[in-house]
Amino acid sequence: MVMIVDYLLMIICVLVSVAFVTLLERHILACIQIRKGPGIVGFKGLLQPFADAVKLFTKEQALPMMCNYLVYFFSPVFSLAVSLLVWVVIPYSIGLVNFNTGVLFFLCCMSVGVYPTMSAGWSSNCKYSMLGSLRAVAQTISYEVSLALIMLSFIFLVGGYDLGLFEDYQHGIWLFWFTLPLSVTWFVSCLAETNRTPFDLAEGESELVSGFNTEYGSGGFALIFLSEYASILFMSALFVILVLGSGPCSLFFYFKLVLIAFVFIWVRGTLPRFRYDKLMSLAWKSYLPVSLNYLVFYMGLKLFSLGLLLM
Repeated sequence: MVMIVDYLLMIICVLVSVAFVTLLERHILACIQIRKGPGIVGFKGLLQPFADAVKLFTKEQALPMMCNYLVYFFSPVFSLAVSLLVWVVIPYSIGLVNFNTGVLFFLCCMSVGVYPTMSAGWSSNCKYSMLGSLRAVAQTISYEVSLALIMLSFIFLVGGYDLGLFEDYQHGIWLFWFTLPLSVTWFVSCLAETNRTPFDLAEGESELVSGFNTEYGSGGFALIFLSEYASILFMSALFVILVLGSGPCSLFFYFKLVLIAFVFIWVRGTLPRFRYDKLMSLAWKSYLPVSLNYLVFYMGLKLFSLGLLLM
């Protein structure tokens, strides 16, 4: 019972964090584009995300005439559920679920996360939505390969699937400096995995109207929106745990998390969208060979260090 209450409290904290991350993004993009951001509702616009949430959830729900009713309505719910479920792998020391195989659970959730996007595009019975969902599926599957290989490299270095091991192994030096090319590759793959600029081809306004969520409005759109930003926060937290040497019981963990989330937003305000063929070429011709070579290198390094210990 205590574990369930702790998990519900964590979900509430994540959702409130998502609200303020959206506000942070709007202010940062306003500064980058030299314009005013939200600043009317509450002090400095602090209540703007909550006003937007009330507006979205109280709007009338539109129902496309030819849509697959059940799948259309449950896809955003399932998408948000997967984005919130994956947070249980964060190694808290407050009695929450402690996974000895947290990395494997994360990879499973990441693989399942593509299905809501695919079903949302298919069930809308709209050509634009279908094309957006097909793009999202191809993109996610492509970058999952490099993400899994990079994660295997980190696992070989720390010698276990428990995310708590990463904090123990980084007291002296961050893995970020030891695995610098892999860390940068991991971050760019996270951008592609969360469908963020410059890899937001599943939501191409110029050619797909809005992409896989074209037919969604009001509550459905809000749930998809919450799912995307919850994934951004989780990827930022995972990046901090893996290579920046902080656990969630440290205050510096949250400063680093906000910094990585800021970089997500900074990239959106700075870089133009990739062409689709270049997106796929980057995944299969650049990141896959790099992650494979580093995996073999770290495997050899681990075996060499074990041989020295045995001698």
